Amino acid sequence: MRSASTRRFNREFVAFDVLRLAGTTTLTWAYRRRRAALEELFSKHHLAAPWALCPSTTDPDTAREWLTWSTVGLEGLVFKQLDTPYRPAVRGWRKYKVRETQEAIVGAITGPLSAPRSLLLGRLDAAGHLQYTGRTTTLPQAAGRTLAGLLAPASSEHPWTGWTFSAGWGTRDQLKFHPVHPEVVVEFLADTAVDDGRYRHPVRFLRVREDLTVGQLPLFGA
Repeated sequence: MRSASTRRFNREFVAFDVLRLAGTTTLTWAYRRRRAALEELFSKHHLAAPWALCPSTTDPDTAREWLTWSTVGLEGLVFKQLDTPYRPAVRGWRKYKVRETQEAIVGAITGPLSAPRSLLLGRLDAAGHLQYTGRTTTLPQAAGRTLAGLLAPASSEHPWTGWTFSAGWGTRDQLKFHPVHPEVVVEFLADTAVDDGRYRHPVRFLRVREDLTVGQLPLFGA
C-alpha cells in the first residue's frame, strides 16, 4: 500500500515505482522486487529533495494511521499486489479514497431550472464574493425536483455572470449553465483532492441544508 497525496510538490519528483533500471526493463518483475530496487536506488545514491520516495507499507495499522491524515492533504491509499508484474494500460491497482461531507452554496445549475441536472457550488470569500468550489455529479431525479422548488433564477448582477466553466476534464468545450440566486445551502460528499479551495473531482449531492444560512458556512479556502 502506498499513500496518494493531493499536495503539490514544487519542483520535486515523487517516485512510487521503477519500470527501467540501468538500461534493463523491470516490467516483468514482481512489485515486491521493483519496490526493493527503488528503495535501494534512493539509499545507494543518497537521494533527497527534489527527489522523494512515496511511502509504502504492508502494515495495516500504518495504513489506517495514514487515512487519518486527510487534513494535511492525503487523498487516500493505493493497493498493489506484491507478486504481480507491471501491466501497462491494465487497471490492476485499487484506490481507497478518503471522503468527507461538506456544505456549500448553490451558485448555478446545469439543465433547466425546472429539473436541474447538476449543481455548481461556491462559498463566500473574506470580501463576501462568491467563489466557485466545485460541481456535483448528475443529480437523482428526486433531488432535482426538490431543488427546483427552492432555486430562483439570478439577476444580471450575479457574481458569476460572464464566467466560463469547462464542460469536463480533457475538453475545451464550455459548460452551459444557469446562475441562480445564491441562497440555498446543500451538503455533499467529496474526496479530499482540493486545489486552492476547489474540488478536483465532481462531488455527490446529499441533501439540502435548510437549517444553515449562507453566512454560517466556512469561508472559501478555509
